[in-house]
Amino acid sequence: MKKKVMVGMSGGIDSSVTAYMLQKDGFEVEGCYLKLHDRTDGYHEKNLAYIEDVAKFLNIKYHVLDLTKKFEQEVYDYFINSYLEGTTPNPCVKCNRQIKFGAMLDFAKEHKASYLATGHYVKTDGKFFYQADDDTKDQSYFLSQVDKEALPFMMFPLSTYKKEDIIKFGAELDVAYKRITEKNESQEICFVETVYTDVVKRHANIDIPGKVLDEQGNVVGEHKGYMHYTIGKRRGFTVHGAHEPHFVTKLNPKDNTIIVGKKQALEVNQVKAENLNMFIDEEEFDCTVKLRYRSTSVPCKVIIKDDKATINLKEPAFGVAAGQLAVFYEEDKVIGSAWIKATS
Repeated sequence: MKKKVMVGMSGGIDSSVTAYMLQKDGFEVEGCYLKLHDRTDGYHEKNLAYIEDVAKFLNIKYHVLDLTKKFEQEVYDYFINSYLEGTTPNPCVKCNRQIKFGAMLDFAKEHKASYLATGHYVKTDGKFFYQADDDTKDQSYFLSQVDKEALPFMMFPLSTYKKEDIIKFGAELDVAYKRITEKNESQEICFVETVYTDVVKRHANIDIPGKVLDEQGNVVGEHKGYMHYTIGKRRGFTVHGAHEPHFVTKLNPKDNTIIVGKKQALEVNQVKAENLNMFIDEEEFDCTVKLRYRSTSVPCKVIIKDDKATINLKEPAFGVAAGQLAVFYEEDKVIGSAWIKATS
């Protein structure tokens, strides 16, 4: 008897090829499309049209799972509140834990699926995540908060391939191929149609001018509202008499001020993090850490106490933002992660 795999399908080429590969490998495949928000620009209709093409070609059933309310509570509200609080959110990490490998995994199990598969570029052996072979597509950072209890039920068929290989596989999908290759690569944040500030503007007035301070607390310029800025940003504010670039080093929501400094002011040697999700039991260890998705891994020593991590960096990092995720690696293996609270 064939084992059933539920495939999270977006309508894009990665998830479509995932379903195709698993069917070729002898699994019984069903698709699942997640409706997570109420965009009115035809977003869902377009995606479902692509999925319909693929499902017909593969002769598989697909489901539409409406998680709009849960997504709003778990991801969207967190995204808005983070900006209001002056931190930089990572909604994809929250979504992967609570929605894709939380609620969708539960849905897959309810439908008697042995596994949940997605088009993520990442590896798992059922106990750990590992970086994908294609470094440019690796998504282990975004999955590092997923509950370890979910790992034995997860499959990632694209983990050993490069994007160009997936495009070639996609060409075998015949009539569906033209449609799925017309679809743009998924945006990092699916509910942001243009820029994040447009979303935040629906909930707060973000265009309230404020003062720019230097590191000593002196007023040195003006800005257009603290929610327009993230740590490390160097444009969109004025610094009177400055001859060198200045970067945002801190946001103060209470008084609508931002603090700026020269590049060296962004240097961080220690990071405090909390809400850990660990795949190992050690409370003191050496590893490398990624402090945001596109950053280079930095060697460090991690000390965990009371579900909080002190991360002592062996090389300085720049532009580290509260609200982002610190992901711990042992070579290509993810050994845990934690949300950044403070830096020094």
